[in-house]
Amino acid sequence: MNPRYSIAFVLASCLATTLLAQTQFYPAESRGEIENSEINEASGLTVGINNPEMLWTHNDSGGKPRIFLLDQYGKFKAEFTLQGIKNRDWEDIASGPGPDANKNYLYISETGDNRAEFDLKYVYRFEEPLLSSKGREIMDVDVITFRYPDGKRDAESLFVDPLTKDIYILSKREQNIGIYRAAYPQSTTETIILEKLGTMPYFNTVAADITADGQEVLTKTYDAVYYWKRDGQSIADLLMTKPISIPYIIEPQGESIAWKKDGSGFFTLSEEPREIEAVLYYYRKK
Repeated sequence: MNPRYSIAFVLASCLATTLLAQTQFYPAESRGEIENSEINEASGLTVGINNPEMLWTHNDSGGKPRIFLLDQYGKFKAEFTLQGIKNRDWEDIASGPGPDANKNYLYISETGDNRAEFDLKYVYRFEEPLLSSKGREIMDVDVITFRYPDGKRDAESLFVDPLTKDIYILSKREQNIGIYRAAYPQSTTETIILEKLGTMPYFNTVAADITADGQEVLTKTYDAVYYWKRDGQSIADLLMTKPISIPYIIEPQGESIAWKKDGSGFFTLSEEPREIEAVLYYYRKK
């Protein structure tokens, strides 16, 4: 091919990809600052089912083992504590199906490991509580214990495939991060060895989520949001294809992303470094 035509083809392809990204979602809409001052290291975000139009979040490492319920404008609604559980380094939260087909579950990833020093990692699974519940303590928590097949890893991204109930974890710090799976049913009595299904060239991936129909996936790094739509592929095969890059307002330390349950848009949320107030952003799909 003539080099000039080759360059023109590449430029045209890049332009087409940019235009496609711009047509997928509207620009970010600020929904307001987070109301509760104790939510200062929001490291995960998900939209549940039992509390319509509300979101769950949690703080990063070293805090109390608690989750917070917000409305879609950042207003604080409730706080729940997981009994018998520690927050060593919670990094993400997901909403999805689980052992009882009639219940919706929340999953918390105890997967942060900045210095790659912990052999065992955990996912905490429990029935999504109701805002109307009289108690604010979560007593019944499944502990899924696992290790990676290829050494210790730091990971901040978790989602559950609603079609299979498989848990997916993406590592963070490699130039080609790993795609790992804990296939359903996940043992709560023995240590699981995750399956490594492939790699992705997205260093510093800090959050991920999947739509309730299992067809669309988002991941985010500190400075980008990536979007995939399935066309019959497995999750791993999908994530190893080229995504669409979504125009994104870079947050101070944005480590959270969550689809609305109807797939009509997604939310992002940041930690609060240097006392910068966290803002809940919403990106509506066109």
